[in-house]
Amino acid sequence: MQKVFRKLLVLLAIVAVFALAACGNTKEEPKEQKSNESKAYTVQQAMGTTEVQDTPKRVVVLTNEGTEAILALGIKPVGAVQSWTGDPWYDHIKDDMEGVEVVGTESEVNIEKIASLKPDLIIGNKLRQEKDYEKLSKIAPTVFSETLRGDWKENFKLYAKAVNLEAKGEEVLKAYDDKVQSVKGNLGDKTNQEVSFVRFMADKSRIYYTDSFSGVIFDSLGFKRVPAQAELFKDNAKLGNLAVEVGKEVIPKMDGDVIFYFTYMPKDDNSALATETEWTQDPLWKNLTAVQKGNAHKVDDVIWNTAGGILAANIMLDQIEEIFTK
Repeated sequence: MQKVFRKLLVLLAIVAVFALAACGNTKEEPKEQKSNESKAYTVQQAMGTTEVQDTPKRVVVLTNEGTEAILALGIKPVGAVQSWTGDPWYDHIKDDMEGVEVVGTESEVNIEKIASLKPDLIIGNKLRQEKDYEKLSKIAPTVFSETLRGDWKENFKLYAKAVNLEAKGEEVLKAYDDKVQSVKGNLGDKTNQEVSFVRFMADKSRIYYTDSFSGVIFDSLGFKRVPAQAELFKDNAKLGNLAVEVGKEVIPKMDGDVIFYFTYMPKDDNSALATETEWTQDPLWKNLTAVQKGNAHKVDDVIWNTAGGILAANIMLDQIEEIFTK
């Protein structure tokens, strides 16, 4: 009887050990679960510091160049501002934007529409939407770039960080930089030319310079600029080295080895075509060396100026190579 009792005690002890082990395993489960929880990260942006949870899945974008950046990173936004031209998107992105909701324009965003989309990240721009930042940041974590100029790469890096895809962003930029070097090599000594950029708008015309979208790309390829135009930008406080509005008396300074001109036509407004016709039919324009040699090229305003993002930049590189090598 005593032996039976001892065996019973041993069995109970073994059962107790397994029970304790099972309890121990149960206590470890919350630790494993905790390691799979979303991790927050911070983004330093134009309006301060923003905390974002994990990789955002529902992104709203409030600039055209921001939309191109997000698409290039493999993300389709749930909402975006309407393209400056197009119905509602530029032709070169419309297929990728199918099903995306319009949330106003860069100049006037629709706060209620943005809120209805329940975003987990909003990407915007201080220059465009500073007055709306407080309202937007109450809807979702909001990241603003500082300004909009020709060098879109800095904004692109910020947006890649905002969506927690910095490594992917570096890959995309490297592919672009490699393409620049490839085009530059294919053009050879053709880059040893002075280029000029002219934009026609409704009732006004501008010369675009080194800080413009097209200007930055041509500088990266090694092209020269028209020396006579530098004087126009010395005291250009309004737009710096981006662009300067000019009258017809300045047409002679538009000359270069090659002239590129583009015409801005927003939806349902073709009035800028009248400006283009008036200027390109002017005797001063017709007397330009580039025009007389057939080196004045009309190009797409969206790709060469308005879109301002990485997708347009890649298309523009293809068009530059075609123009100079055909």
